[in-house]
Amino acid sequence: MDMGFEEYLHTLRVWDVELPHFDPEAAPDEPVPLFREWLMHAGRAGQAEPHTMTLATVDGDGRPDVRTLMLHGADAGGWWFGSHSTSAKGRQLALCPSAALGFYWPAVGRQVRVRGAVRPAGFDAAQADLHARSTGALAAALVGHQSEVLGSVAELAAASEAAWVRAAASPDTPVPTWTQYVLDPVEVEFFQGDARRRHVRLRYRRDGGAGAWGRELLWP
Repeated sequence: MDMGFEEYLHTLRVWDVELPHFDPEAAPDEPVPLFREWLMHAGRAGQAEPHTMTLATVDGDGRPDVRTLMLHGADAGGWWFGSHSTSAKGRQLALCPSAALGFYWPAVGRQVRVRGAVRPAGFDAAQADLHARSTGALAAALVGHQSEVLGSVAELAAASEAAWVRAAASPDTPVPTWTQYVLDPVEVEFFQGDARRRHVRLRYRRDGGAGAWGRELLWP
């Protein structure tokens, strides 16, 4: 007899590995250095694509939306990512320039959550970001039409092939709708999983998105 879906879910296990120790008392005064350390540690521990993240936004009706994309950087300015201004997320961020990011690294039982205001970084920064990436990234940006209705897979294949040829021949081709966004955080939470469910949660917060960071522990 086939196993039911809910029964199958109950068989799944998480963190069947030795999890790292996290001492919140030893954490730095600001979140970015700890985030960088955790991301690189996850990658070295075997986590595939540790720079992938979930981006949550809301639309004009207040309905939440979510998708997975790549992190382009994290520094004193904030957390950086790119997209077309005409995409669903671009339109949503134009209407409501606040968002949340989520990183999950099951190889080490760690999560990071980031919340804050989002702003576009400007045309020159966006083009520099795009042209520093791969030919495939430029080709995908040149295809455009992100989140629009597609007529057929064949239509996508033809547009993609043309875009790859153009990207290879002219690697500095500008893409006017490509936008680099930066999330300026007001909250950053670090979650270290524990096999006995005594998870360690450390949250950094600052009022108004400026000033010194405060830190506090959260119940799991």
